[in-house]
Amino acid sequence: MLGYLPGTEWPSSGSDYRHGREGVPTSPTFAPLQQDGEGRAISHRRAKCKKLPALRPGEAGTVVPFQIFEAEARTILSPVSGFLKEAGFTHSLTPSRNCTFGCSYCYVPTMRVQAGLRPDDWKHWGHWTTFKKNAAKLVARELRGAEIIYCSPLTDPYQPAEETAGLMRAILSAIVVAPRPPEAFVIQTRGPLILRDLDLLRLAAARTRLRVSFSITTDREDVRRIFEPHCAPIADRWRTLRELREAEIPVTATLAPILPCNPADLLAQAMEATSGVVVGDPFHVREVKRSGATTREPAQEICRRFGWDAWLDPAFHRHLLTTLQQQAKRSNREFAWGPPGFGLLAKPDAAPPENVR
Repeated sequence: MLGYLPGTEWPSSGSDYRHGREGVPTSPTFAPLQQDGEGRAISHRRAKCKKLPALRPGEAGTVVPFQIFEAEARTILSPVSGFLKEAGFTHSLTPSRNCTFGCSYCYVPTMRVQAGLRPDDWKHWGHWTTFKKNAAKLVARELRGAEIIYCSPLTDPYQPAEETAGLMRAILSAIVVAPRPPEAFVIQTRGPLILRDLDLLRLAAARTRLRVSFSITTDREDVRRIFEPHCAPIADRWRTLRELREAEIPVTATLAPILPCNPADLLAQAMEATSGVVVGDPFHVREVKRSGATTREPAQEICRRFGWDAWLDPAFHRHLLTTLQQQAKRSNREFAWGPPGFGLLAKPDAAPPENVR
C-alpha cells in the first residue's frame, strides 16, 4: 500500500535545499493516502522494503511517498523498564514498527534493536511503517485488568498511515468491550487524526483511566517545518487539543521535545488550552544519557546549522525546565518533566511529584 507525505525533509549534510520567505523550507500540502494497483497492503514476506526517493525540501506542493506493510505480532502488551517503569507504567502498546511522521529528532531509531527495529527501519526512518494487524485481537487476549499502559513509546499511534489502517479504532474497540479493561491507558500522539476516534475515546474513558498526552513542540511554525515537516501545523495541534478537552476527553499538553521557541509563550498557551499539569521534555543528548535513546543526528545538525546550539546544552535544559516550573507556579499550575512528569499522565489524582512542588 502506498501513502504520501509532504515533500520536505530535515536538512542533511551537503544537501541542496531552497528556502521560503522566512528562511526555512516552505510547507507543502498533504495528499490523500493511496493504495497500490491491487488495493492491498504488501506483506514483508512478499516484498522487500526499499528506500524510497525523497524530494528536495522547499518544493511546495510536492509529496514524498511511503509504504504501508502489515505483519502478525506474537504479543502486543510489553512489560516496561527504565523511564516508563520509573514513571509508574506497567506495559507499553506499540501498534506498528517505524513511523511515517519521520521526525528529525526522534529517539526511537537510535535505539535500534532495543526498539524492535530492523536495520532498514533505523536507516530509513519514516519511509514506511509496518502495522501489527492482529493488535486488537492480542489486546483482547492479553488484558488482565491491572495494566497501566503507555501507547506508544516507539511510534505515534496516530501517524499519517493510521488514516488508512484504522488500527487504533480496532484497539480502542477491544478495550471498550474487554471483560477486564486496563487500569489506565495513556495515548501519546501529535496527530489531529485522533479526533476521528472521539466516539471510541469516550467509551474507553468510561472503562479505564484514559488520557491523551498531546505533543506541542514549539510556538513557531517555521521551526516546526524544519524539525517535523510531516507533522500537522502548530495551529491545528492547538485546535485538536482544545477539541479533545471540549469533548471531555482527559488531555494533557505535553511540550516534548521542546524545540526552539519562546518558552514562556509556549507554556502560557498550554496552560490556557488545558487544565492540570503540563508535561515537558527537552532533547535527549548524549552528554546526559550515556546509553539508550538519544536525539537523532539530523536534529542536532539542524541546531548547529541554524544557531540553536543552546537547545542541545544540558545546562540550558536545566535552566529552561526550572524557569518553566516557576512560571507555572505563579499561575497556580504544575509543570513537570522526566519520569515524575510522565507518571502523572496515568495518575490524575496523584500528588505533584517533587519537581513540581
